[in-house]
Amino acid sequence: MNSNITREPGLYVSVAQIDATTFNVCSVAPPNIVSDGIWGGPDSRRNPMKSALPVFEMQLLVIFTITQICNFFLKRLHFPAFIAPMLVGLILGPSIQHAEFDKYKKLLFPYGSQDILATISLIGYVLYIFTIGVQIDLSMVTRTGHKVWTIAIMGFVVPILFSFVPQFVVLLEKYYRFEDVTKPHLIVDIYRVVRIHSSVAFAVTATLLNELKILNSELGRLALSSAMVTSILGLSLQCIGNVLEQQESHMRIIFGMSLLALVVFAPLIFRPLMFWIIRHTKEGRPVDDGYIYGIILMVLGLGWFAGYINQEFALGAYVLGLAVPDGPPLGSALVRKLEFFGTSLLLPIFMTCCVMKADLSLPYTLNASIGFGIIICFTHIVKVIAYLISCLICKIPFKDALTLALILNAKGEVDLAKLSFSYDDKSFAGQIYAVNVISIMVVACIVKWSVKILYDPSRKYAGYQKRNIMSLKPDAELRLLACIHKQYNISAIIDALDVFSPTTEKPFIVDALHLIELVGRSSPIFISHRLQKTVSGSRKSYSNDVILALDLYEHDNYGGVTTHTYTAISPPTLMYEDVCQLALDKVASIIILPFHRRWTIDGAIESDDKNIRSLNCKVLEIAPCSIGILVSRSSLKNNSPVKLAMIYLGGRDDREALCLAKRAIRNPGINLVVYHLTSEDDHMSNLEYLLDNEALEEVKKLPHYGSKNVCYKKLIVNNSPGTSTVLRDIANEHDFFIVGRTHDSDLPLIEGLTKWIEFSELGVIGDLLASPDLGSRAGVLVVQQQVKDK
Repeated sequence: MNSNITREPGLYVSVAQIDATTFNVCSVAPPNIVSDGIWGGPDSRRNPMKSALPVFEMQLLVIFTITQICNFFLKRLHFPAFIAPMLVGLILGPSIQHAEFDKYKKLLFPYGSQDILATISLIGYVLYIFTIGVQIDLSMVTRTGHKVWTIAIMGFVVPILFSFVPQFVVLLEKYYRFEDVTKPHLIVDIYRVVRIHSSVAFAVTATLLNELKILNSELGRLALSSAMVTSILGLSLQCIGNVLEQQESHMRIIFGMSLLALVVFAPLIFRPLMFWIIRHTKEGRPVDDGYIYGIILMVLGLGWFAGYINQEFALGAYVLGLAVPDGPPLGSALVRKLEFFGTSLLLPIFMTCCVMKADLSLPYTLNASIGFGIIICFTHIVKVIAYLISCLICKIPFKDALTLALILNAKGEVDLAKLSFSYDDKSFAGQIYAVNVISIMVVACIVKWSVKILYDPSRKYAGYQKRNIMSLKPDAELRLLACIHKQYNISAIIDALDVFSPTTEKPFIVDALHLIELVGRSSPIFISHRLQKTVSGSRKSYSNDVILALDLYEHDNYGGVTTHTYTAISPPTLMYEDVCQLALDKVASIIILPFHRRWTIDGAIESDDKNIRSLNCKVLEIAPCSIGILVSRSSLKNNSPVKLAMIYLGGRDDREALCLAKRAIRNPGINLVVYHLTSEDDHMSNLEYLLDNEALEEVKKLPHYGSKNVCYKKLIVNNSPGTSTVLRDIANEHDFFIVGRTHDSDLPLIEGLTKWIEFSELGVIGDLLASPDLGSRAGVLVVQQQVKDK
């Protein structure tokens, strides 16, 4: 036997096929796990391609490489992310047959190696399901209103009822010609196909919304809530069906009681254990790795128990995931540690293994495709109509209702896994499995492309109304939205409010939005602290600092300031949705955004958050009102005069900034200096020039009417070096600067400076004043007027 080892292909000495399902396998005992290396020689018993570990590593490398190549092209065409590993499965599976290509596929996937690859990648799927369970907030189900329940139940029940239409059986009898198929078996197959395509997976919906960047939009939140309810209904029906499949009545009772124990008693035992782990984790410290490894062992143990009672292996992981409190410190730690290994590495390989089982070259595949393809199309059409009608009953606009119906028809990783498990249990014939795999790919692409065309969440921010400071009446209240990321942002915002000088005659309404990165959960949260006084978990103390500081500020400025605090927990890439939506709802005139960089006293960079910068740039593009980016270096001294400066070059942003600066002069403790920078040949008579002069007229007259805290200085500057010199000279003479963001690019005063700008969101003047090179400790507010042509 030893002499044949090096000459026989695969991991085994010999493999002989006896019939369609039986093989005679001769293997080495103990089996070859590792090899003697590539230099082991021809007589080596353990050369690389006859040892399990090198073969497994080679399979991972090939699948990962081809997946990345496919993804490189597909993502530019906006295909769903999971399509790439599915295509790899079709490429490496039996669907594509070529003599030369098949030789290399047999070398890469010898007999028996597929089982090793599928088993290990299944762990990735289980970890993925576990992290999804961790990120789910079950209280969403109890908080949902009748609208969500109406949408979810109609969309789930109606397609299943239509699966019993007798015409389906007549239709398939014409196309579905397998020798061993009877009419009752055909009806069961129809029901199973319809059940898979009528189900909604919460994980699939959340992934699609995240790819489309509408996770925390109003429609996205409604879709998540509906998907959660439907997912729970579908999972319950599937678990009950697995119990009823048992032939013996006593086994049904045993498995039923075991399922009840898993679903009911497991959370009662494990959830208190999770809270015990949180209590034994010091505040500000990460969860101990020993706890993480213990939870992973629990995941595998509950998975084994679920499989033992005839349920999916992933059910145990899902139940345990629901028992873990979402968010930091435990939920976020589990997601961070398991997301790469489970979701990014092993899950795509698991999907590739699932699709490799599909064989599109089987006989009668065309006939089966026609019959079951019609059934699948009909199921999705009925499902869309059911969701559409339920949405219209709930008075959702037609276009949004159609978009929501399409989102809830999405297919993805979970649906493919369910299909694969059914195929492994021999619930499907090979032809049906192949048709369903292709249908999942087609439906997923159609849904994503259609939603991308139908729904643009930024359209609602288009500026149909004037929402800026210039359009306000002289005695009108100023509605302001202040964003807060870090704790030091609180004092910076309060300093800026002090500079703007709220009074009882001209009050401020401040809506403060505390933005927190979404970690350890899949559902974004928006909290109004007028309705909900506390924030759960470890975020409580942090948010309370924001609420307390603003409540004290409102108390100290009674009658002049009214504050409302909100908390938004969402992905960094989607935070702009919360900011713009709140500004739109509260009819804000200006949004104050903290600058992403913070410096120490000696000018070194203390923090630099790229996510905050991306947020600021996105809000500048689509905000429904004016925006101010606040650069803060040091706090203003209480009860001390403030030296405020306004740099005026002209343009609508400078006029907006000037209107804001003029609000400060009502406070006698604010000394305002308006620096009007102009060139000698600036004698234009266009509309912008006339508007600029009109805006400056009031400032020029104020000193003559007894306003001693206002000073107007006109400076003649002929070129950009002159502008830099002026800014350098006055940088240390003031405590706070207000400037406009954009100016005419042909303006001689800044021509050439645009090439050296570091942060485009600050504009030329703001970027110069914020630069550590000037050595200034003054705060800077860069103002952009509402953009009307979005």
